[in-house]
Amino acid sequence: MPVNVLMPALSPTMEKGNLAKWLKKEGDAIKSGDVLAEIETDKATMEVEAIDEGVLARIVVPEGTADVPVNDLIAVIAIDGEDPAGVQAGGSAPAAAPAEAPKADASSANENATPGGGHMSYARVNEAPDGAQPAAKADAAPQGGSGERVFASPLARRIAKQEGIDLSAVQGSGPRGRVIERDVRAAKAAGTGKVAPTAAPQAAAKAPEAAAPKAAPATAPATRAAGLTTDQVRGFYAKDSYEEVPLDGMRKTIAKRLTEAMQVAPHFYLTVDCEIDALMALREQLNKSAAKDKDGKPLFKLSVNDFVIKAMGLALTRVPMANAVWAEDRVLRFKHAEVGVAVAIDGGLFTPVIRRADEKTLSTISNEMKDFAARARAKKLKPEEYQGGVTSVSNLGMFGIKHFTAVINPPQSSILAVGAGEKRIVVKDGAPAVAQVMTATLSCDHRVLDGALGAELVAAFKGLIESPMGMLV
Repeated sequence: MPVNVLMPALSPTMEKGNLAKWLKKEGDAIKSGDVLAEIETDKATMEVEAIDEGVLARIVVPEGTADVPVNDLIAVIAIDGEDPAGVQAGGSAPAAAPAEAPKADASSANENATPGGGHMSYARVNEAPDGAQPAAKADAAPQGGSGERVFASPLARRIAKQEGIDLSAVQGSGPRGRVIERDVRAAKAAGTGKVAPTAAPQAAAKAPEAAAPKAAPATAPATRAAGLTTDQVRGFYAKDSYEEVPLDGMRKTIAKRLTEAMQVAPHFYLTVDCEIDALMALREQLNKSAAKDKDGKPLFKLSVNDFVIKAMGLALTRVPMANAVWAEDRVLRFKHAEVGVAVAIDGGLFTPVIRRADEKTLSTISNEMKDFAARARAKKLKPEEYQGGVTSVSNLGMFGIKHFTAVINPPQSSILAVGAGEKRIVVKDGAPAVAQVMTATLSCDHRVLDGALGAELVAAFKGLIESPMGMLV
């Protein structure tokens, strides 16, 4: 049977992706491990490898197509012994074949697949060709309330039965119009799915009551909750005074996640001034003594930010109660520190995560960050390199910013906003003196960190920054 190539989920939160480029064309022989296409997510462009062998018979979604939903059919591979020219765009062969067992269903297989790794999610086609009768034991096409045959994945059918949803009233978005899990859940949320005729009397009796509030028009309150509509904003300005710039996937994700963070995570802020004269002197000494490669280039060059990352990593392990994130009905407390670092790129930012920052040397952190920053600007980071983390560091000191507060990046529980180091008058031994001072502000999620715990974390960070030799032992 031909093999359907579906839009893969390249991260746990991915719902849509852009098919940037096909690296194979129709008629090309495909081997396992061949790179088929480049997929753009909201954060990166990733190469997608084949896991089956055969011939690329059909390209269903052309390159350059934006917002292709996960699990949508994008191509079809003809396996050995099949005529590529006879394979239909939906993946069916010209000759009729009996349907396979429901567990091989393309949509359900991908609904339960674990995303990641940049590999395609494949599933063998088990739908009968047009005009062929499905096998009697196949239950991929149950009768709907209207008597017409409905194609749905086993998972979608199970959820529909549990929720009392009539599948014939649900619009399918899977391959060839198949109803899949997200369609049933969307119908339930919108209150548009009719109660199935076979549902229990109790479910039928309760459905109108449960559906009533959901069926109410949600457009107006949703608009008010989100702020002004596009037309309302336009109304404040002359039409020739601006140009409209559509949002890309990254900006949409940033707007959504950080808005949710401010609405859901109760933020509070702790600010501290750190004297960094000792740190600057140690940094200069370490950079001068750095070993060189065969070309005479130093093997590392430490920045102030490298010390900040290391200090946050050590501070989290010294205050283990703060080394945790919120998980709704519990907190997840970590054994090692994972520190994200904000990297600005055109149109947004990445936050690659330094894993085990408490254990790594300053030179290792420095070289790892240089690699992350370069690949972030090229949008070549892998999802596992920028997802997770307990805290983050956002440093605007290079722009001359003295002090600012940052928004926590979910699911993390804090973020450190670092300002510029500058000469200031301080009091030492009862007399004025000049010192180089850096202001840092920790944004804390009050669900995880109380004020005293946050203050303890900030104090540990300040102690490490002002006595940086402690980071070397």
